[in-house]
Amino acid sequence: MDFIKSAVASAISKGPAFGYTFGDRVDIDESIWTLYNGTKREDGSKCSIFSFDITANKSRLPLARNALRKLRTLRHPGVVKVLDTVETETYIYIATERLTPLSWHVKRKSLTEETIKWGLHNIAKTLKFINADATSIHGCIRPASIYFGESGEWKLGGFEALSSMKEDDAVLPTYGSIIPDSNRYMAPEVSKGGWEVIRQNPIHVVDAYNFGVLIFETFNGGFLGSDQLGQMKSIPPSMHQVYKRLLNPSPKARMSVGQLLDQGRRIGGFFQTPLIQVTEDIESLGLKGDTERDDLLGKLDEVADDFPAEFFKLKVLPELLKSVEFGGGGAKVFGTVMKIGAKLSDEEYDSQITPVVVRLFSNPDRGIRVCLLDNLPLMIDHLPQKIVNDKIFPQMVTGFTDLAPVVREQTVKAVLTVVPKLSDRIVNGELLRYLAKTANDEQPGIRTNTTICLGKIARNMGANTRGKVLAAAFARSLRDPFIHARSAALQALAATSDLFTEDDCASRLLPALCPSLIDKEKVVRELAQKTLDIYVARIRKLTQAYPDTVPPSPALNTAGGNPAPRMGTPANDTSWAGWAISSFTNKLAAASGEIQSGSNGQAPQPRPSSVPPPTALKADKPGPSNLKSGMTLTKHSASIPAIVSPDPAADFGEIEDFDDGWGGFGEDDTNKQEEDDPWDEPAPSASKSSAAGTKSYDDQGEPDFAGWLAAQSGRKAKKSPLPKGLTKSTVPKTAIAKTPSTRPAVGARANTTGSTATTKKVVVPAKKVAPKAEMKSNEEEEDGWGDAW
Repeated sequence: MDFIKSAVASAISKGPAFGYTFGDRVDIDESIWTLYNGTKREDGSKCSIFSFDITANKSRLPLARNALRKLRTLRHPGVVKVLDTVETETYIYIATERLTPLSWHVKRKSLTEETIKWGLHNIAKTLKFINADATSIHGCIRPASIYFGESGEWKLGGFEALSSMKEDDAVLPTYGSIIPDSNRYMAPEVSKGGWEVIRQNPIHVVDAYNFGVLIFETFNGGFLGSDQLGQMKSIPPSMHQVYKRLLNPSPKARMSVGQLLDQGRRIGGFFQTPLIQVTEDIESLGLKGDTERDDLLGKLDEVADDFPAEFFKLKVLPELLKSVEFGGGGAKVFGTVMKIGAKLSDEEYDSQITPVVVRLFSNPDRGIRVCLLDNLPLMIDHLPQKIVNDKIFPQMVTGFTDLAPVVREQTVKAVLTVVPKLSDRIVNGELLRYLAKTANDEQPGIRTNTTICLGKIARNMGANTRGKVLAAAFARSLRDPFIHARSAALQALAATSDLFTEDDCASRLLPALCPSLIDKEKVVRELAQKTLDIYVARIRKLTQAYPDTVPPSPALNTAGGNPAPRMGTPANDTSWAGWAISSFTNKLAAASGEIQSGSNGQAPQPRPSSVPPPTALKADKPGPSNLKSGMTLTKHSASIPAIVSPDPAADFGEIEDFDDGWGGFGEDDTNKQEEDDPWDEPAPSASKSSAAGTKSYDDQGEPDFAGWLAAQSGRKAKKSPLPKGLTKSTVPKTAIAKTPSTRPAVGARANTTGSTATTKKVVVPAKKVAPKAEMKSNEEEEDGWGDAW
């Protein structure tokens, strides 16, 4: 074998340039040619090379040259395709498409009946062309002259004896006897009278007889001699009649191959098989109507197992792609394309299907777009990431804003398929902006699918983006009137619980989840309970490692190193009322404006900012009367906003505007929270406050602190009772000076340098609104009041 390759290589080096490389030798039946597998040097494509050694077979050189000349000039779809030829004094090379000998499959009996009929049909069409149109005789019809082409179709070769009877120097009458194995396939009249007899008979008689022998050999797996031709057991019964007529001993009565072809194509004929019909109709697929196209595709699915895989790749697939792109094939044709594409290699897929898919995504037809999105899971593994990012996704996003709801819905569903191939920049930017719009779609199904989509692509988002986007999106879906949207939000929250921090779980997600516990739908309530348990378990696990209390900051310690005393519940009073009274008294003492010196003459210890200073009490009379006299409240300016408890029926979700996206994907979280803080709303007007103050308040048996304090202050004027939260009433423009228990107005600074419990005279404008920051500080100090009640 190595010797043959080296001999061939040396012969090529001495002759004309031949742009093909020899590979393995292919075993074939007796022939004047030696067949090799080869490759084209330019692009590495596969081919076959027929080699004829002139020095070794000089007697058969006329047959080799005749084959070379006929293959160059004869062009037909059923004839072996020639790529290049070279002829020198020592050799003849013919490079053709990659071929496989039919004799291999015939000997193994690996061909089905339908496949054999399909192959015989192709050879019959080629022979009809040679006999009728080219007025020639092939003279060598047998399995050794027939090959499987690249598409799996049967191709006719063996043109060594191809002769036109119009030529005086026809090869067949002269050299027919030296054709390899000619005696076994020789027609009866030639056996009796020699090859010159063919000039006296019709052109088709020799080829018709050989075609009859071919039928016998392909169905029986071999042929030894003419004595076997009467055994028709393996031949389909529908072909018995034409088989006998092909082998008729009388040349004048012998059926031509063209007549066999016409009879087989009749209704109910042996050539009326789905495989053959698909082959003939596939070329005109783009011209067929919807009904005819559907019928053809149905037949194509039925015979898919009988067709060679190469036939689908090289013959059926190109026609289907043309029908989808230009012939209006639609979803059914594209579905068949995807079935064939699943059998292609990556290189074949990139060269045949990917360019068409990219062009189809830019097609404005909605039917094609929906078809592409439906079949995207079958394509995505074959599509390179660069193609998806640069060419497919920019066209795909137009479906998010399409007028047809079905296109929008399919686009949202397709995100799950395409997101692994998208870059982080696209996922965290453009994709989320489009999903923010579909989350507010008018169609409830699209909103629901968007929520599901966000839950499934959560781990593809950036760590800095997913928290605020998912929290805002799921909170919006929890308020959706569509039950399935709410259910999807709860399930998505449960599935993505590990992606949120414990702070977000406690401050953002649990408040949004709680209203679902009283949802009108039982399914939602049950899901809400399960989801809530997941988040509470996370928070409980975190707080298990927390200390019981947090020590004060070192900055608050005194110079001597002793921490300031903590204000809390008295040790001898564990009731709720005792805590409330002590806390309330301490807060009132903080309004005196001065810090009393210690009884031992030492400097007062600094107090924590969260603990109010003690109240200045009169020392002349011990007992409860002194305590009462030191707790008179001074009215403050009306400009200080009252602490108004939020309406429990109000919908907190309305504070977050979801129509503008999910909080702006690049905005600062702190600013957003400040903008959305419900507690930063301005105070209600004075008329509303006074109206609210006239409501009766049930003290539930608790001490009347408002009346008690008013009685001790010496004021007998009519005063409205304090509502819950101790809403402050208006004060005169000029605060009363030197009132021991006067609390400084907002914006006034307490005098802490003196030793007497006096307050500086402060003038507060009647209608001036305090700055927002100071308002917050005052409200923080007064939180204990509202909480105590």
